[in-house]
Amino acid sequence: MENLKVTGKVIGGILVGTLLGAAIGILFAPQKGSKTRSKISTGAKDMAKDLGKKMKKEASNLLSKAEELEDLAEDKIKNMANKIK
Repeated sequence: MENLKVTGKVIGGILVGTLLGAAIGILFAPQKGSKTRSKISTGAKDMAKDLGKKMKKEASNLLSKAEELEDLAEDKIKNMANKIK
């Protein structure tokens, strides 16, 4: 239980530090705010596209594995049924 509290505090500290760092970086950025926001927006869109592609690929891989396991299970059931007969 104590470990969960410590872990929660560490994760919370990291999140707060990240947010503060980002805020300070934006405030002291050498570019205009509109240009910085545009870069952030573009970066976020690119990241979302990449994440979408990765998720589709992983979903496809999981579907393939599930189909393989289904075939394997069917074969095992058939083998057991033949042995019982």
